[in-house]
Amino acid sequence: MFGALSDPIRLSILDHLGRDQWCVCELQEALDVAPNLLSYHLRILREAGLVESTRRGRWVDYRLADKAAATVAVSLPTRLVEAMSR
Repeated sequence: MFGALSDPIRLSILDHLGRDQWCVCELQEALDVAPNLLSYHLRILREAGLVESTRRGRWVDYRLADKAAATVAVSLPTRLVEAMSR
């Protein structure tokens, strides 16, 4: 999980997806990232369970996974989660 969150490009992707669903082409324009690099980062985030995709014809739309926050939270040490909930 922390590996997936450790890259600035992936954090930017998550920031954009936190606002709305985005097509890959829109993300590419917004982030100014090469298509192969964007695909790589999206795959890492998908495998970590943080983003989900939907195919729309030849386009692929990405959004935050419904349980993205919970997925990150279970990766944190229990005491840290308890301290954050106070």
